[in-house]
Amino acid sequence: MAFVFDASKPIAIGCDHAGFDYKNALVLWLQGKGYQVKDFGTHSADSVDYPDFAHPTASSVENGETAFGILLCGSANGVAITANKHQGIRAGLCWQNDVAKLVRQHNNANIICIPARFVSLALAEQMIEVFMTTEFEGGRHATRVGKIACA
Repeated sequence: MAFVFDASKPIAIGCDHAGFDYKNALVLWLQGKGYQVKDFGTHSADSVDYPDFAHPTASSVENGETAFGILLCGSANGVAITANKHQGIRAGLCWQNDVAKLVRQHNNANIICIPARFVSLALAEQMIEVFMTTEFEGGRHATRVGKIACA
């Protein structure tokens, strides 16, 4: 499958302490596939506050500096809630491949949020592949997505 995001831009990634090990593994995995990655941290397994890493990751996607984003925390709820505070972000919490596909097809998500405590690393990689290669369907979904913003 083809990469549907702008492959000339890096992929943004950020996490809290619960997602730290997966983040590091995913950065290496993506780089091994030839992608550039902008790592917004955290850079250790020490306890941190997820918004400190979710906001910069989301901002880079929102301002077009990066192609799309990957956020990880224990449940992925915190990073998803934080990222979705940004008007230009549609962050989807994914726990299986079908959900990763639907958040792209139906919601035009530009950040995938992964619950590191509830999915395997192999599944996280699969979901990212699905997310990266699934196109937004548009049509009736575009109308719905157009109604999301508050501004």
